[in-house]
Amino acid sequence: MADTHTTVALNIGSQRIGMAVFETSKSGGLILKGYETDTIVADPTFEASREAQIRASIEDLGAKLKVPKSKLRYAISGQAAFIRFVKLPPIQDDNIEQLVTFEAQQHVPFPINEVAWDYEMIEGSAEKEVVIVAIKGDALEETNDTVNEAGHATIEVDVAPMALFNAYRDSYGVPDEPTLIIDVGAKTSNLIYVEGSRFFTRSVAIGGATATAAIAKEYGITFQEAEQQKIANGLVALGGGHTETMDEAVAALAMVIRDALTRLPAEIARTTNYYRSQHGGSAPKRILLAGGGANLPYTLEFIAEKLNLPVEYFNPLAHVSIGKGVDTQVIQQDAHTMGELIGLGLRGNGKSTINIDLVPSAVEIARASDRRKPFLIAAAALLVFGFGTWAFLQNSAANKAEDRARTMGETKEVLVPFELDIRALLKKEAELSAVASQYTGIETDHALWFDLLGELRGAFASDAVWMTEMSPLYDFSPVADNDSPASSRKFNKVVDQAFTGDSFSGSAITGPPAPPQQGNSKGNNRPQAQPKLTANAILIRGFWRENPRSQNAVSDLLKRLRENSTAFVFTVKDKNNKDVVLADEQILVPSAVGEEGDLAFPFELTLPLARPLQVK
Repeated sequence: MADTHTTVALNIGSQRIGMAVFETSKSGGLILKGYETDTIVADPTFEASREAQIRASIEDLGAKLKVPKSKLRYAISGQAAFIRFVKLPPIQDDNIEQLVTFEAQQHVPFPINEVAWDYEMIEGSAEKEVVIVAIKGDALEETNDTVNEAGHATIEVDVAPMALFNAYRDSYGVPDEPTLIIDVGAKTSNLIYVEGSRFFTRSVAIGGATATAAIAKEYGITFQEAEQQKIANGLVALGGGHTETMDEAVAALAMVIRDALTRLPAEIARTTNYYRSQHGGSAPKRILLAGGGANLPYTLEFIAEKLNLPVEYFNPLAHVSIGKGVDTQVIQQDAHTMGELIGLGLRGNGKSTINIDLVPSAVEIARASDRRKPFLIAAAALLVFGFGTWAFLQNSAANKAEDRARTMGETKEVLVPFELDIRALLKKEAELSAVASQYTGIETDHALWFDLLGELRGAFASDAVWMTEMSPLYDFSPVADNDSPASSRKFNKVVDQAFTGDSFSGSAITGPPAPPQQGNSKGNNRPQAQPKLTANAILIRGFWRENPRSQNAVSDLLKRLRENSTAFVFTVKDKNNKDVVLADEQILVPSAVGEEGDLAFPFELTLPLARPLQVK
């Protein structure tokens, strides 16, 4: 029986946060094993607390689905990303990468080194066409930090319209007629035009919050109160005397909502004209309605009335099995809002059509390290295997010689040289095994340094903290005196301070003093072997500045290392061989004292290594 593959998907909307857990069936389809949603405040006045709300929601959803510390795929809103469809000149396929990079530099309105971007070829177009997706690097890092702080690691980052398109293709295949998907969110609506194998998307700044803001303005109430009124009593008024039989207050509210949403059909018509004139597309023949903003009663009928086209709710679950324990009534009610989650699930089982991956820098470092590991391990294993095979063959020859010696007792004296050869071969085998062990140890240390640097890069990905020095230490003992703070610890640097000076000469690697040389009677001195030197800690120095979200940003980063690090340890043995958990003050020396006009304060952080590394 094939092993199941689990995918945790997260959709980060402006107001609705959704999480789902999928498994892959034997046939390669998706099985929905868990689904939960949460709502955050979409009020613009609460924008400063948005990241904290998202982090709390993700933690709560992970706890409910019993995946509190998982690796997940998540989607960001289409409004947060820059999406451009570009036609390429007819060139050979091996030059596409260069050309797309050039086009990205021309179309993305930011320096290309300040954004995370990706592209995908569009099928079904008469000309070669690509979709380029980009997002400011600092905005992506902020969102990714929020996900990581909620206890989750990142596998891939998608953008909502692409994930929704993947869900559409899985459920509806290649349509016979042009189709428009209208995904109505809280702050924006994503318009996705699908025509055969090709597609086009645009985001417009109209959504459920548009109606809420109109209610708040009309009745002079707060955004929160308006949202409650919309949920409790709101509906979209239709034409032809639709509100005449309603209560007067409900009818007035319905008209306010209708007036606010009237801009949406107008933007759809404008986008359709642009798609037809600039991209050679066709006008849609039917409409699929998706998103939480489409939950208001009569929204579907309103869209059908305004656009004069058949409209139905989007169903991304056509080929998705529902697992045991999942509330089918909730799934049936929320199906049209689950497109992004289904699309992310399809990324997990390799059935997606468009594969946009916006990679945060910390994730890219981790991926690079993972890519190196198999090659390093394979090289070391191949080396060991080669030495082992040679030793085995030699050992086999030696065994045959020993057997022959036992059967030829009368010629024992003649075979004495064979015995000496056998012993020499066995000695050579031991020497080769020792050499091979050194190679594998070096390769393991090599990979560990990349892991260590990756963890530090991920932990120090903050605009409030930066490093100025990182030095390996030897003979570092953080528990020599448990009551003494880190500022009084004594340690020895592996890199000599003279290495950074103007008059440096000789080796930068320092170590314990060499033992005195012993001379012979003739006055000749035999050179002594240099002592081996291993680092058991890393000294980090840098600066930190005050951050509105944290009293001490360095302490926050240290907390993150404690929770996720595999390269460093924070529990060590004391002189009685008992475990001691190191407190922050035993390894961190922050400073909050500086001269007038200083922008930041220095800090010193000493991190014990999980495994000592040989430096010399």
